[in-house]
Amino acid sequence: MPKSVDEEKVKEAVRQRYGEIASRVAQEEAVSCCATSCCVPEKVGGSAAGLYSPEELAGLPSSVTDVTLGCGNPTAIAGLKPGEVVLDLGSGGGIDVLLAARQVGPTGKAIGLDMTREMIDLAQKNAQKVGAQNVEFRLGEMEDMPLEEESIDVIISNCVINLSPDKDRVFAEAYRVLKPGGRMVISDLVTEGHLPSAVRQSVEAW
Repeated sequence: MPKSVDEEKVKEAVRQRYGEIASRVAQEEAVSCCATSCCVPEKVGGSAAGLYSPEELAGLPSSVTDVTLGCGNPTAIAGLKPGEVVLDLGSGGGIDVLLAARQVGPTGKAIGLDMTREMIDLAQKNAQKVGAQNVEFRLGEMEDMPLEEESIDVIISNCVINLSPDKDRVFAEAYRVLKPGGRMVISDLVTEGHLPSAVRQSVEAW
């Protein structure tokens, strides 16, 4: 895509925004925990209720469901199979990683990739809460994935690729890490027209 905005400024703005969300969840949990359950009194992100079924949300803590920032449910349409290795680009608090881990089972694996340290920390804690053993969260960028070539069966992503200032690079990296015959399932925002120059050049618009 044309370099209409400073890519590093975009990444830093996105990293700061989502890092603040993750930190707020962690802080509110620390002061609102009681007995064996923790509740986030005010939703800080999106609501998972409109995107996921009650069965999918069963057993997931509020630190997962209340920080859902996606726009779809890629695990519902990915056709995941037992034993597959799944990569979630921009995994956030980990909801899609945890759901994918359920579907691929103990012989499979779900990997979450996020460039925000606070989100990685939150997702790891969420995985511990639900006792997920077949998950892993890695700190890194979609444009330079810390994964080996042809190591992934399925890539999923939920409203994250739109945040990348170099989408061509994201798809090139996805092709690199996918196994032959692998697939990519995306829920995301698109525009059917051309964005005004002022919008393309605005870091805040990302």
